[in-house]
This record gives sequence, structure tokens and C-alpha cells, in this order.
Amino acid sequence: MGKPCWMLLWLGVAFLAAGVLLAGCGGRLPAASPVDEPVSGARTSSPVAAAASQATAAATQSATGAGLLGRGINLGNALEAPREGEWGLVLEEGFFDVIAEAGFDSVRVPIRWHAYADAAPPYALSEDILQRVDWVVAQALARDLRVVINVHHYQALIDDPAGQRERFLAIWQQIAERYASADERLFFEVLNEPNGALDGALWNRMLREAIDTIRESNPTRWVVVGPGSWNNYRALEALTLPEDDRRLIVTFHYYDPFHFTHQGAEWTDGSEAWMGTRWEGTARQMREIQGAFDQVARWAVAHDRPVYLGEFGAYSKADMASRARWTAQVVREAEARGFAWAYWEFAAGFGAYDPVARRWRPELLGALMPADAP
Repeated sequence: MGKPCWMLLWLGVAFLAAGVLLAGCGGRLPAASPVDEPVSGARTSSPVAAAASQATAAATQSATGAGLLGRGINLGNALEAPREGEWGLVLEEGFFDVIAEAGFDSVRVPIRWHAYADAAPPYALSEDILQRVDWVVAQALARDLRVVINVHHYQALIDDPAGQRERFLAIWQQIAERYASADERLFFEVLNEPNGALDGALWNRMLREAIDTIRESNPTRWVVVGPGSWNNYRALEALTLPEDDRRLIVTFHYYDPFHFTHQGAEWTDGSEAWMGTRWEGTARQMREIQGAFDQVARWAVAHDRPVYLGEFGAYSKADMASRARWTAQVVREAEARGFAWAYWEFAAGFGAYDPVARRWRPELLGALMPADAP
């Protein structure tokens, strides 16, 4: 190992062993899906990944405090819908059982909070949504599942940041105060996928205001934050965070190659033309994932921040064999670099679980939780 890799390993051990090891519909910059020779049973060979893997082993032994986010899954299409059930999924107690029994460590819960908030000051949240989220958090914690709650699908904020700023901060003030004394295994995530008008410097300013609002009642809770451009890893360099707040987890989302992961997606213009796109696991295809994750790992070491891959997944219109290969490779590359992760998602269009048959889709569960996983 040359000097640059040795320095990376030293820094990686320092930043990961100091705190909590944490392991991200995502980067909207579609990449091509070149076909190269398939590589069977490949593992990462990146120097960055090798350093991060060794750092991870040390960090795992000393992880304390909020605990590990580890391997997670998103409870998508439920509380993020305009009203729970409108997108075909209502959360059930049994879902938490099957998630815990499969070996997952955490759940991420997307929530459309603004749909339950008054339009005028003080922008009060309805007791109905607060009690429903109370129930979700309790179900997860009762099974020792860490739980991330976020603000999701706040399109009005994306379109008009200045006009919605006060309401957004008021929503977070209420959430934070509601859960100020909650178990430390509850994590907050400020906003899913800022983009459009809410990007760059404007997003950095609003993110800082939201963090400050949360810290008034939750000074030590872990808070998940991410870059603009749909939480794309390419936007990490533009993200600025308060240096004195070391209880922040940085998230990114990964859906590359987009023409593969979103083929046939009804909400994506032109996606029908991508139907039939396969992911074969060629050397070139795997290098694309490795290069992206190496970029994230370098940023994390340079900025001394833990990383959470909060969303990744391939839509059900892709062939299952390709979905399973891609999912397995993303998981292995994330874990090689010490990233915690949450698959998108549990039981809807990307779902690893079939809510009708009441069973896991074995190809996807095997990709996420292989039999030889530690």
C-alpha cells in the first residue's frame, strides 16, 4: 500500500472509531449502462474500499451512543402518500416483525408532514399524524430497530423556498419538541432530496436553520443531512455543515444507472424507452459503482463525517436477475466502505417484500442479506 492509501486508512480509522458507524428516489443524473464482460462473484478491489473496510472493523468495536443504523429498509409509499393508504400501502404491526426477523437493523420512514400541517401560522401539525408516527416509532423500537423519520415530498418547499421557509421550520420545531425525550435510537432526517430552487447555497442556509431549530430541543440527537441535487453524491462538495456539530450523519442516494433502475417508472418521462435495460455485473459496470462510492468515502474522510446510503433500488419493471445483481453489488460496495444503508423500499414498486403473498422476494432479500453476511 502506497503512502496515499496509508494516510487514507489512518484518517478513516480516526474518524470512524471516534463515533458511531452508520451506514440513500436519488441522483437524477442518469449514467449509461455499458456492457462489458461479466465478472462472476466479484468483490471490490478499490484502495479506498480496502482502507475503509479495515477502518470499519475498528469502528464497529467502539460504536456507542445512538447505536448502529447498519442495514435498513425504507417504509416507502405509506406515510409519504398524500394520505396513508392512497398509494396502496398501510403500515401494519406485522411488517416490523418480518423486518426484524430478516435481520435488518433499522427502518427509514418517509413522511409527508406538510400534508398534515395548517397553512397559516403557527402551522400546527394534526394530532392524527403525530399519534400515527408515535405508533410507528414505538413498533420499531420495540423490536430494537433504529428508526429514521424524515420530511418527504415537500414539493411546495422545493418550488418556493422563501415562501415555505417559516412553515418548514415550524414543522421541524413541532417534530423535535414532540420527540425531545424519545429514545436515542430515533434519528431525524431534515429533508428528502432537496433540488430545483432549493439547492446550493440556499439549501445550505436553510439546512443550517433547520439544524439550529432541532438543536433547541434535541441537542445531542443524531440528525441525518444530505446535499442538494436530489441527495446526489456528486453534490457533496457543495454541502456545508456546522463544524462544531458532530452528531450529523451525511446521506446520499444512489440510483445509477438511472435508465436501468427507473425503466418503466410511470412518474419518469421517457422511461418506457429504457425497458429491457439489464445490469450484468460487468467489470465496467462495477467500476462505476466503486468510483462513485470511493468519491463519497474520500469526502467523508476529509470532512470527518459518517455516511448513510439512505436510498437505492431498482424498479420492478427491470428483470429480477439484474435487480438482484445490482442490489447485491451496491450493498457490498457500501459495506466495504463502512456506509450504513437503507434499501428503497419494503413493499411497493421497488419492494423486497410481497405484501400480497406475505413473503420476501427471495432474490432481493438474498441480495440485501446474504447467507454469509456477518
